[in-house]
This record gives sequence, C-alpha cells and structure tokens, in this order.
Amino acid sequence: MITAKNLNLIYPDGTEALKGINFQINKGELVYITGPSGSGKTSLIKLIMGAEKPTSGQLIVLGHLMKTENQKGIRGLRQSIGPVFQELKLINGRTALENVMLGMRFLNIPRSQWKTKATEALDRVRLGHKILSVAENLSWGERQRVAIARAITRKPSLILADEPTGNLDVENAENILNILNSLRDEETAVIITTHATHLIDETAITQLIHIENGLIHINGGLHS
Repeated sequence: MITAKNLNLIYPDGTEALKGINFQINKGELVYITGPSGSGKTSLIKLIMGAEKPTSGQLIVLGHLMKTENQKGIRGLRQSIGPVFQELKLINGRTALENVMLGMRFLNIPRSQWKTKATEALDRVRLGHKILSVAENLSWGERQRVAIARAITRKPSLILADEPTGNLDVENAENILNILNSLRDEETAVIITTHATHLIDETAITQLIHIENGLIHINGGLHS
C-alpha cells in the first residue's frame, strides 16, 4: 500500500525534513506516527498526499510512484484517501449533513445517494443526533467527527488523520481515536499522526512509527 525506500525530502531553503527513511504500510494496518513538532511528521503526510515530491529515494502510495506522478495521477490518488486534518474546512451556516454531502461533489457518487450515504457516515461516527445542527453550533470534537464522516463517504483505501486530537480534552480525544481505530478493515489502512502518545492503545496498533530530526524509528528500532 505504502512503501518508502531511502526517502529524502529537502526543502528549497536547505532544511532536511526527512533523511533516508524506510518503511512499509500494508492494507488493514493501524499505524501511529509520533514525534515532536518539526520532526518531519507533517512533511511525511505532505509526501503521501502528493503536496510535496521526494527529493530522492522512492515513495509508492497505492501504486503511485510519487516522485514522477503527474497532477492527474495525484488527483486520482486523492480520491482513494480519506483525509482528516486539523484545518477542518467545515462551512458555517451549513448543517453537519450538508457539510458531509458537499464533500461528495467530486466523488463518483450519484447525487440521489448523497443524503443516505452522508446520514450513514454520521451515524457511524456517533453523530446521527446532530445531522441538522449547523457547523458553528457543534463542539470541536463534534466538528472533528463531521470531518471523519466526510472522509469515509468516499470508502477510501487509506484514512490519513493528521493530529486529529490536537484541540480536544482527553475524553473527546479518546472518542476520536476509538472511532478512527474502528474504521480499519481488511482493505482500509488508518494512519494517525499525534503528539498524544499517552492516548495510544498499543494493543490495537500494527506499527508505531516515531520520527525525530527527520529520522524514523519503527517500534523502537532506528531505521535510517
């Protein structure tokens, strides 16, 4: 599903964001990526999403060779990724249901099915009772769950959650992580970046990837 071999990312100002890292993530895995601010977590997410291209080395995401993939290929890749980012981009004045439905505009889902699929997704993230609440009346945790519902309507091969608990108290953070954990299945991998290492259920995860100073440590071992 995702393979990195001797992967490097150097920004134009000379910053070495990632240095010769190697890892493999397979279908159905639940993977946490941890590390301090500035460690390279966000850079890795940008590479996986195609927002940045590797400086050298190899990164393959869902069959796409990211160093040489063109913009059409990147757009196709993103159809198979369910992103859950801190910049939620929910539209104020629109209900939770409408925000999820608006996320379907660029997917191959018939418009006649939008409401049904959006309702199912909101039920799955335990927000069925708030489908008609406008975005600005939702708590931060509820808004995060709307973002997760929007991500899963595309039935992604990969769910990519970048610091999904960043602005939440412990109870809401645990709820979000439990929901994300529940989305993993035989065909869908879930990758979560987080600072909140104390909330990780190590009995549930497949891999724990720690990034520090652009180097990667997998389950305690250094990979360079």
